[in-house]
This record gives sequence, structure tokens and C-alpha cells, in this order.
Amino acid sequence: MKTRIALAALAAGGCLATPAAADPNLDLATKSGCMACHAVDKKVVGPSYKEVAAKYKGDKGAQAKLEKKVKEGGQGVWGQVPMSPNSFVSDADIKKLVTWVLSQK
Repeated sequence: MKTRIALAALAAGGCLATPAAADPNLDLATKSGCMACHAVDKKVVGPSYKEVAAKYKGDKGAQAKLEKKVKEGGQGVWGQVPMSPNSFVSDADIKKLVTWVLSQK
């Protein structure tokens, strides 16, 4: 009986710990297709989010610039591989994603 109670407690604790570890911004980036070309801490096709945050650190216009870039796509800032437009992602989600990317350290 004590074993069953201990196992139940462990299982419940594991269930409670999982949602707390989830990052809703990372989930949104994955759902939006961003993670196909980017990663938080390493270059994939495009730069890592940490590289983007470092490049735009202190740039007061970065939020608006990057929101436009995510929405419309672009090329040339990080090399010749173009970034596809993401017009299917809502403006509210783009704003959240860019804010999150710029917060990376």
C-alpha cells in the first residue's frame, strides 16, 4: 500500500512539474514554423535567437524592424539565404515572438 501511495505521489509530482518547464514562447515559435530555420543558441539555416538579440541590443527600433522582417521576409542582413515571409502568423504572435527573441541572452 505504501508503495502505491509513493508511486502515485511521484506520478502526480511529475505531472505538475511538466507544465511549469514548458516555454510558451518556444511553443509559439515551433507552432509558427520558426524553429525550422532557427534555434535559440545555435545557427541552423538562419542565425540563433541569441545572435539576433546580441546584434540588435540597444537598437531602439529593433522591435519594429524585426516584426516587419518576420512578416515580410528579407535577405542580406545575415547572408544571402532569404528569410521567407510569415504572413500567416498573426501580428500579435509576431510581436510576442520578436519580444522573446530580443530577450535572449
